[in-house]
Amino acid sequence: MKVLLDECVPVQVRNALSGHEVATAQQPGGSGLGNGDLLAAAESAGFDLFILSDKNLRYQQNLTGRRMAILDLGTNHRPTLEKHFPAIRAAAESAQPGTHRQLESP
Repeated sequence: MKVLLDECVPVQVRNALSGHEVATAQQPGGSGLGNGDLLAAAESAGFDLFILSDKNLRYQQNLTGRRMAILDLGTNHRPTLEKHFPAIRAAAESAQPGTHRQLESP
């Protein structure tokens, strides 16, 4: 699975996704893009999953017709997320194309 982590997601989240190709939005071409542009660029680049921590995304962006799955972690607090790596991995691996899922409060 090809996964993109949003700028606000701690890079350590990649440790929950071993065995998957994980890139960050801070890498060339993604840094500073707004969510709409970043979503479009990620889909064009063939990403299967976009992980972020922005509870308002579904209200700010039209997610209808998206080909990749979107997983909202609900927080970007690294110590909290590290405690929930198994849940993050399970949610990522069960994500279906075109869906938006909010991880239950970590």
